[in-house]
Amino acid sequence: MDQSLSSGRGHVSVLSCFPPSVGRDIAVAVVKPLGASLGNPDTHSLLRTDRQVKWTMEVLCYGLTLPLDRDTVKLCVDVYTDWLMALVSLRDSIPPPISREPNLYVQKILRHLYSLFLPRSDRANPVYLSLCQQVLCAVRSVARESAVMSRDTWETLLHFLLRINHAILFPPTAAEGGLSDLSMAVLLEVWLLSCSRCFPSRSLWQVCRQMLSSWRHQPAVVEQWNRVVAALTSRLLLLTFGPLFPQFKVPDEDAALIPADMDNDRVPQTWFRFLHLFSNPVDLSHPVIVGSTPSSQEEVLRGGDSQLPNIFFRAMRGVSTLVDAFLGVTVVKEPTELLLPNTGRTTRIHFRDRLPSLGVAVTKSPFRDRLPSYGISRPRSDSAPPTPVNILSMPNASPSTTSPPTHNRRPKPVNVSKAISKPPVMSSSPHHWKSSSHPPLCSCPRPSPSPLRCNVDSLLHLFGPWLFDAALISRDSGLSAGHCDVTVMSERWASGRAEACGTLCRIFTCKKTTEDILPVYLSRLYLVILEGLQVREGVCPPVLASILLNSTCLFCCDLRGVNLLLPSFISALESVLLDRELLRFKSFVSPVDLRRASILVLLSLLPLPMQFGSFQSEVLLGRRFSGNDIIAGSFLSLKPRLINVLIGALQTECDASNTQVILAAMLNLVQDSALVQAEGQTQQESQRGGGSRPRWTRGLAGTLGTSGNRQTTVQSDAAGVLWVQFVRLVTQRLTAQWRNESAICLSALEVLGGLAKVEVRVEDSERRRAVSSVCSYIVFQCSRPPPLHSRDLHSIIVAAFHCLNVWLTQHPAMFDHQECLLEVLEIVELGISGSKSRQEQEVKYKEEKELNPASLRVKEAAEATLSCVMQVSGAFPFVGGSLNEDPLIDCSSLSDRSVKKFRYFVVDSSVILAMLEQPPGPDQAPCPSLTVLIRGASGCHSWTLQLHLEPREGRTHTQQTLIPKHLGVAQEDSRIQCGVKHQLFPENIDRVPSVKADLSIPALNETVTEEVQQQLEHLRGVLKRQRQVWDQLQVSGHSAIITTCKPPPPVTNFQTARLLLSHLGLLTPETLKDPGTSGVPAQLVSLDSSLPGFSEDLRRLDQLPSRNCDSAFVFYVRAGQRTAAEILRNVESRCCVPSHFLDFLSSLGWPVDVRPRQGGGTSPNSPEFPAVLGDSGGGVFNGEKFVLMFTDTLTELTFVVPSSSSSSSSHRVDYLKSPEEGEHPTESPSRLQSHSELSRDSAPQATSSPVEDMKSFRFVSSIVGSESKLLIVWVENFEDIESFPLSDVLSEMKTETLKGALNVQLIFIHPLKTGLYRIHFRGNGTSKFSLVVPLVNGSVVSKRSLGFLVRETVINCCHRRRLESDSAPQPHVRRKHMINDILLRYRSCRSEPAFYSALFHDL
Repeated sequence: MDQSLSSGRGHVSVLSCFPPSVGRDIAVAVVKPLGASLGNPDTHSLLRTDRQVKWTMEVLCYGLTLPLDRDTVKLCVDVYTDWLMALVSLRDSIPPPISREPNLYVQKILRHLYSLFLPRSDRANPVYLSLCQQVLCAVRSVARESAVMSRDTWETLLHFLLRINHAILFPPTAAEGGLSDLSMAVLLEVWLLSCSRCFPSRSLWQVCRQMLSSWRHQPAVVEQWNRVVAALTSRLLLLTFGPLFPQFKVPDEDAALIPADMDNDRVPQTWFRFLHLFSNPVDLSHPVIVGSTPSSQEEVLRGGDSQLPNIFFRAMRGVSTLVDAFLGVTVVKEPTELLLPNTGRTTRIHFRDRLPSLGVAVTKSPFRDRLPSYGISRPRSDSAPPTPVNILSMPNASPSTTSPPTHNRRPKPVNVSKAISKPPVMSSSPHHWKSSSHPPLCSCPRPSPSPLRCNVDSLLHLFGPWLFDAALISRDSGLSAGHCDVTVMSERWASGRAEACGTLCRIFTCKKTTEDILPVYLSRLYLVILEGLQVREGVCPPVLASILLNSTCLFCCDLRGVNLLLPSFISALESVLLDRELLRFKSFVSPVDLRRASILVLLSLLPLPMQFGSFQSEVLLGRRFSGNDIIAGSFLSLKPRLINVLIGALQTECDASNTQVILAAMLNLVQDSALVQAEGQTQQESQRGGGSRPRWTRGLAGTLGTSGNRQTTVQSDAAGVLWVQFVRLVTQRLTAQWRNESAICLSALEVLGGLAKVEVRVEDSERRRAVSSVCSYIVFQCSRPPPLHSRDLHSIIVAAFHCLNVWLTQHPAMFDHQECLLEVLEIVELGISGSKSRQEQEVKYKEEKELNPASLRVKEAAEATLSCVMQVSGAFPFVGGSLNEDPLIDCSSLSDRSVKKFRYFVVDSSVILAMLEQPPGPDQAPCPSLTVLIRGASGCHSWTLQLHLEPREGRTHTQQTLIPKHLGVAQEDSRIQCGVKHQLFPENIDRVPSVKADLSIPALNETVTEEVQQQLEHLRGVLKRQRQVWDQLQVSGHSAIITTCKPPPPVTNFQTARLLLSHLGLLTPETLKDPGTSGVPAQLVSLDSSLPGFSEDLRRLDQLPSRNCDSAFVFYVRAGQRTAAEILRNVESRCCVPSHFLDFLSSLGWPVDVRPRQGGGTSPNSPEFPAVLGDSGGGVFNGEKFVLMFTDTLTELTFVVPSSSSSSSSHRVDYLKSPEEGEHPTESPSRLQSHSELSRDSAPQATSSPVEDMKSFRFVSSIVGSESKLLIVWVENFEDIESFPLSDVLSEMKTETLKGALNVQLIFIHPLKTGLYRIHFRGNGTSKFSLVVPLVNGSVVSKRSLGFLVRETVINCCHRRRLESDSAPQPHVRRKHMINDILLRYRSCRSEPAFYSALFHDL
């Protein structure tokens, strides 16, 4: 360091050679007239020559060293600050010599003014502080405004500022009155001005860096350094990355520090030199480096010891801010005043973002801003969760087969902190954490980094040495053993170390997809994380929390060797997620945010054990990690620990959104486990040659370690055990802790519905228990007091009924249990009527009940459940094979002529019966047969009925009608006549006493109308003529010839419609009689099919879906693509997409031909996926010829892959229209459920082809309308998500861009090198229920379960839209309304006799 700058003496005046009284008197005498002339503008300077000025300056220099008891020092400062303005403008008060040569004299004045800042006893005097501020402000004004300063003057000015700052900042204690901040601010601002106008020399930069390094124990230094470097970084990013890069916003006052006229070429040089002025912040932990002399080292240890950790933290926070700026994180920082511990002063701490946004939020944390305000409550503190257990530990397994993972430093999985447990007492331990001494960690949601950001290696070249040294500060503290041990050292520097660890994790998680990172950086990062994730006693909780907060996607970035961190992360997750209170972390981080980050880390870890299976992992480490030299074992050995953490997290979690994410993870894990187990069983069966399946399968975990003597075996039904555990846990909490949490309940019901679709082998009682729990939940919600009922509550009840429908249709065997069927029917009754008939001991009949449902939506949902029960319960099992469709009528091909061959009846205003009476063919027995098309609210069904006289078992294939054999008539019997007296009533009828029942049949004359009277008169006339014929025969004496009775020939023409209606009990006076109520028709009403428009309305009814019809669009985005045209062209050729994308398409559904056949309808055959795909990359499913469709009993999903060819055709408009918006074409194919559909819906599997139940592609969009869209986007590069051209894509799809973009939900899928898939979900954050499961932001799933989870997410997204929409009635309701319209429009107005007569006439 330059001795002239570091020396403690300034310029010495000649008056110092005289006694003090002489110098003081001369100074007072000289300064007074000079000071008096300053305030008078008309007075000229008393000094005219150079000698006079130089002599006077010697006096003024001595006067600056005098005590402050008089005004001498102040007058000296006033004179000098006035003369400094000679570099700015000419004044009369400035002597002419100074005006002629301002640079020369200003340099001397600056050397003299240094005497003012020399150490003195009255430095705390306010007058002294004001004089110093006056000098600093004058110097800053000269630097800002002067245009004539020479290089020597600039260097003298910078030397002057360095010397006075050294005098102020070098002592261990800070100056009073904010002088430290002002002097440092002036130094840096003037230095920036010099960089713009007269760039400092290299030697001067070196001196500045050396001196500033000796001032780093002052808080003002790091504060002002952060301001200047941030302002320079904002200017540098604009020059380096251009205007498209996110702007790094700094306060206006900080931005003004950078001269506007600074040349762009000088900005990078200035920025780089200013960045390294502070040197390595880790030096703050080494007093040998902070202090320049042994004495100053001791002073720093005594006086600055309490401030150094906070200064270190603020320096690392500044570096972290710069890293965020280079990553392109656009966050508006609001300065928050934070009182730093043990300093007594405040500083501005900028709270930035740390976690990726999930589209949802929670109360009392930044995540809860967008959730509804209702139903968000925490369980009571005394409601401790049950203890999680290892569900995979089998009772018959030996201890060696269920051994835990090899490293022994993890906590026991059964230790879950209770809410009422007390924190451990550690006051006597030297490692006790004083959490209040740690500044808060930043855990707010942070946006995604910019795609234009720099590479990871570039950032680490700049900031890596500082960050790595700071993150490993406890490994080499640099302190002698006499000061403190390493653990205490770790505690004091934990905040800055935590900031450095978090910044490093953020840098590596921002790795681009195609980017490679130097192995040396990866190894150092892993060392930092392994050191920071230690959970032993005495380690740093802030470091562990910071790593978790910033590592949410660390395992999703394809980092080489990152899986070696898996055991350490699991141990850290156990210490966080299994602790309800988190007392060690509460003082410096939000427990909700910390748990949220830990859950997201857990999401990325869950699929790893099943993905890598029995692969061995071995890591050689130092002896600092709890004595473990080797961490080895298979990935599967870690699966039980992950399951225990997941269960324990759900039991200890109190936050709504965190709970929903855990629920999503549960469904993902169970589905993946079930598929892995099914694959293993299939492989074993193939190896055994198709033999019987054993109960025990191969061990899922290989050998642990290198000895190979320990193995872990798991039962073949481990997925079933896991399924039972999760279902029990979810249903128990659904009916207890969560029943007041609307958001959690909705997600829990969706997860239960997904678990019902997972194919596992469990006891039927477990499924019945789940159904019973859902029923109990519905009862509780419906029984709430009326003031608590709201639309949101009714939406949850509707969702519960939908979940119940899923369970009933997936597992119809439950109806074989009478108690389960009865409970479901009671819930249906509760939903429809508002109360149960059986209440305790009292039974109320239906006629006595008043219909008072919770709401119309709840009533409609209960009706849908009743429809499911009626279709599933007692349904005939589907054996398999194809059914003969020839005798069935395809409704989509019916013409107006064929429609009129049917007899149409409406039963109970809800079911339309279309009856076709066809005579039997020549090869068929003459038996009554009938084809009935049943159109109801639940869909369309066709039945073919035939009446036989023998039971099915004894019937022959060619049945003949039994006709009595005709025998010859005996002649002797032909003349024998027997007199028979015919009587209508018994002879003793008159003696039988009458009762009231005899009057139940009225006399004929009491019920005769005028029309009937005419018919009676006609009948009397016929009887009279017949009597006359018989009388004539008796008068003539002719006897009648009696012949043997012969049976009539077999009847070949039957009124089968009349027979069926009669057998159903519908042909009675009560069913045909009008009830007399306005607008209420009779129970059985006939329709007039001859009226115009009947066939068209019937087709519209057939086109209305009976299931929820939803659609989604699939896109493939190659690396770097930015336009919709490029994206749509990808799927045209198979060479443009990878094979795993095509595998994903095949897992979504089956190919369905949507081209209309001749005469209407769709293709009856379901082609195979490879045959349809051909050389296409998926674009063949663009809706012109084919789509991908998945159907089950309740839902029909259509997946469309738009291509460039479809974007220019008319089909594009069709598949974006909803059923309400599209026009009904004359040849629109319709749909008819046949026997095959009924059988398929009754089966628990949803893997059959949907062609038999195919509707027109024109009507497969969601009934919510085209304003809501769901896009599935496959991206090669994860950073392309931020640049996805949504508006351009919507424009190509002819959607209203501005309106449509606000209602679009996007599921981004990014393939990882590990074979897993990273999910990014982007939806409408303003929605009440915006967190849709099972795929959430940050999910990592396997290829096995990707298709299933995507379908479930699409179904749940569309279901939530319907819950929130006011114009989305359920399908059965829309069909019911359509049937009622047809009844009112085409009702046949016939009398009862005409109705009966029409049944006997052929059409």
